[in-house]
Amino acid sequence: MPKNKLIVIVVIAVVGALGAYKFVLAPPAPAGAKPKVDGVVYVLPKEFLVNLSDGRYAKFSVAMVLDHAPEAGGHEGTPPEGYGVMPEEAVVRDVITDVVGAATGPELSNAAGREKVKRLVRKRLKQRTDLHVGDVLLPDITVQ
Repeated sequence: MPKNKLIVIVVIAVVGALGAYKFVLAPPAPAGAKPKVDGVVYVLPKEFLVNLSDGRYAKFSVAMVLDHAPEAGGHEGTPPEGYGVMPEEAVVRDVITDVVGAATGPELSNAAGREKVKRLVRKRLKQRTDLHVGDVLLPDITVQ
C-alpha cells in the first residue's frame, strides 16, 4: 500500500508541475495571425465609365485600402448623388479617370496590365492627395 501512495504522490506532483509550467512559466501563445488586409476597404460608391485610349470603353468599380476610414468633411450638407463621404473623392475620381483612360482594352483585360494601372493610380494618388492608400482594387471591370 505505501508503494501505491508513493506512485499517486509522484503522479500528482508531475501533473502539478506540468500545470504550473503551462499556466505560469510557459511563454504566451501568439495573439493571432496578422490580418491579410491591413487597413479599411473603402468602396467608391459610384461606378466609372471611361473611354480608353484605343477607342474602347471600360465600366468598373474601384475600392481602396486606406489606413483609416474616411470621415465626412469638406461638403456643405450631403455630398452629390453617387459620391461618398471622403472629402478628396473628386480628386480621387479624377486621377482614376485619367490613369484608366490612358490605358488600352488589352491592358485592362489581363492581370499584369491591371496591376500596372493600379500601381500608377496609387502613385498619382500619393502625389495629388493626402490619402494613405495601401492598395487599389478593381472588384469588377468590363471592357468593350
